[in-house]
Amino acid sequence: MSRSLIAATVVAAVIMAPLAYAARAQPPSASAAILSDPSRPTADLARDAARKPAEMLAFAGVKTGDTVIELVPGGGYFTRILSKAVGPGGHVYAAAPDPKSSDAEPAAAKIAAEPGYANVTVIPISVAGLMAAPTADVIWTAQNYHDMHLSRLHVDVPGFDKLLFSKLKKGGVFMVIDHVAVAGSPVTETADKLHRIDPAFVRTEVTGAGFVFDGESAALRNPDDPHTTLVFDASIRGKTDQFVLRFRKP
Repeated sequence: MSRSLIAATVVAAVIMAPLAYAARAQPPSASAAILSDPSRPTADLARDAARKPAEMLAFAGVKTGDTVIELVPGGGYFTRILSKAVGPGGHVYAAAPDPKSSDAEPAAAKIAAEPGYANVTVIPISVAGLMAAPTADVIWTAQNYHDMHLSRLHVDVPGFDKLLFSKLKKGGVFMVIDHVAVAGSPVTETADKLHRIDPAFVRTEVTGAGFVFDGESAALRNPDDPHTTLVFDASIRGKTDQFVLRFRKP
């Protein structure tokens, strides 16, 4: 292959990559309908300005008919949004902690039982639970990747990332949103003490499992965050500097 042809191929790949994600994403009108869904709680609506769900859906390329695995759904903020985004032809598998544990998150199960959310299934966030789920178009984690590094959980995170890699379809996306820690700070300290993580560390760890880094959004960045405060502190809660990383399974 000639140098000129190689160069043309590389340029074409660079141009086509964002176009491919634009084709996957919900159009603005669809995102507006999803976010104005009357079944969304008032508390969720109040958080939209800070969490920018339309931008997050577009960046991840979530589309109608997709299968999504959502890791640790928490209060179900994104569970509801993802359910409406993939529609009746898609499905959301909300991977939640053991309901009998101190980390229990009952919200996703309650959402799955509501009318209009039949495409939500709660599964255990365990090796067995994830292995039993279908392969996904998107794996989504918001504000909790750092939790896998909590010392009390003893998670083999590199091994877990490899499991996630195996659960994505070829070309599928792993979307990671989390609270920013000071660059270079050790995850052994920031996860436990601050519930934060260095985005560069996440990028290295996730690509080590076979993923390809595929882009970053600055939509949730806040330069006024000192990065040294616990994310639950009243001075910063709901206003943290957050990174948004997109990885792809080649």
